[in-house]
Amino acid sequence: MFKSIRPYIVLSLLCLGIASDLLAKNQKPNILFIMSDDHTKQAIGAYGSRLAQLNPTPNIDYLAKNGMRFDQVFCNNSICTPSRASIITGQYPQSNGVLDLNGSISADKQYLPLVMKKAGYQTAMIGKWHLKKEPAAFDFYCVLPGQGLYHNPDFYVRGPKPWGKNILKSNKHSSDAITDISLDWLKNKRKTNQAFFLMHHFKAPHDMYENAKRYDSYLEEIDIPRPNNLFEAPKASPGSKDLGSGLSKSHNTWGLPQKLGISDELNEPEYTHKAYQLYLKRYLRCVKGIDDKIKRLIDYLTETGEIENTIIIYTSDQGFLLGEHNLIDKRWMYEESFSMPFIAYYPKLIKKNSVNHWLINNTDFAPTLLQLAGINNPPEYMQGKSFFDAFTGSAKPENWREFTYYRYWMHMAHRLAVPAHFGIRSERYKLIFFYGLKNGKRGGKPTPVAWEFYDLKSDPSEMVNQYANPEYQSIISKMKSQLKDLRIELKETDEKYPQIQKIIDAHWDK
Repeated sequence: MFKSIRPYIVLSLLCLGIASDLLAKNQKPNILFIMSDDHTKQAIGAYGSRLAQLNPTPNIDYLAKNGMRFDQVFCNNSICTPSRASIITGQYPQSNGVLDLNGSISADKQYLPLVMKKAGYQTAMIGKWHLKKEPAAFDFYCVLPGQGLYHNPDFYVRGPKPWGKNILKSNKHSSDAITDISLDWLKNKRKTNQAFFLMHHFKAPHDMYENAKRYDSYLEEIDIPRPNNLFEAPKASPGSKDLGSGLSKSHNTWGLPQKLGISDELNEPEYTHKAYQLYLKRYLRCVKGIDDKIKRLIDYLTETGEIENTIIIYTSDQGFLLGEHNLIDKRWMYEESFSMPFIAYYPKLIKKNSVNHWLINNTDFAPTLLQLAGINNPPEYMQGKSFFDAFTGSAKPENWREFTYYRYWMHMAHRLAVPAHFGIRSERYKLIFFYGLKNGKRGGKPTPVAWEFYDLKSDPSEMVNQYANPEYQSIISKMKSQLKDLRIELKETDEKYPQIQKIIDAHWDK
């Protein structure tokens, strides 16, 4: 037995030695962190979903083929601002204060760029920021105000005037403009004798999808493959036509088919089919624009010879529902919404075409990026864990997390009718508690309180709520205890919200 495992131990130590040697010799790698908005794993070819046959992302797939694809990466709140706050701070929402879209991160809490600068990096933030306050911790920034526009967007750029007063105007599609700005910074504004940390954030494919005109005919004659549960809303305890919003006539609180121009005179199933086809084509045209722009970045780094010393990360701020469960948007703790793509390319460290299965969440990004920059011990205020060792192909540490935590706070917001909930996911099981109450003054009326439990091995589409199944009561009881302990550990409990805690106490054992 010991003879059989010895080569793996030697190889693991060798990989760690090479990694340490690369960073110790002051050969700091450049880090290009590319993040899109709402780009779900289903719409990335490398993840092999039903949409992979359309080949929507050949350039992102190139990074995966020549790097590492991470299969179990999750956000802790599937909405733009909280997810981005966790990435920039390495903290969970109640620690960084960003629970919903109204949150913000001030310069003194923009921990990732602050510590990156201490590590000797020049830092830049370009594209969608969405954290309200000035990204002043970066050496350079050029960011969309708020959500920004798809076409002809303005940008706030660092300059002599106060935040928001230095305006850069663009007459291009946002994906083109953001890439132009990043390339201009790489070519003309940075110091070439210093390693860079560039956060390049696309606005696309955030709804309502507006692609560059040159993509209007992309997929026009193609019938987009449908999910097997397109016509089925979740068979869950709180599930009904009044919760969530989708593409069918009976599950359409947000009115997306009408916004897409689908005629109300059509009958089912043609109504839902046409809405789905148009929804997906508009979405994938924006994805195609992103993928083409990533090629421009790769080509530039290749031409300058910097590609060999540049770590390229591709991710999104959360997942997205593309008709699964007859749902759109994100917010839910269901896999398509909760799961994030994460692909890493760095041939010096990462074996080609490798796949990782550790349970990772977006609080882990900052500590990991810092370790890639040579900081082996992240600041104590960061709650995430570095998964640096995953890049070397090392075995998962024995003390690695068993569960990842999630919470959605924006109860019944934006006519998308998603109730507030929290839960945990292990490698096989998922437990969700819908407490159905708004936080403070914001949000809709209370909704039914309910538990959901899924066995992801036997039911990967999460269509059968097993909470009442006697066969699972032991694991459910154990996960409830683990969920309670994890909320205490992460400082995610509800002492500040007694009206919510009252509901938790009353329904915890039901």
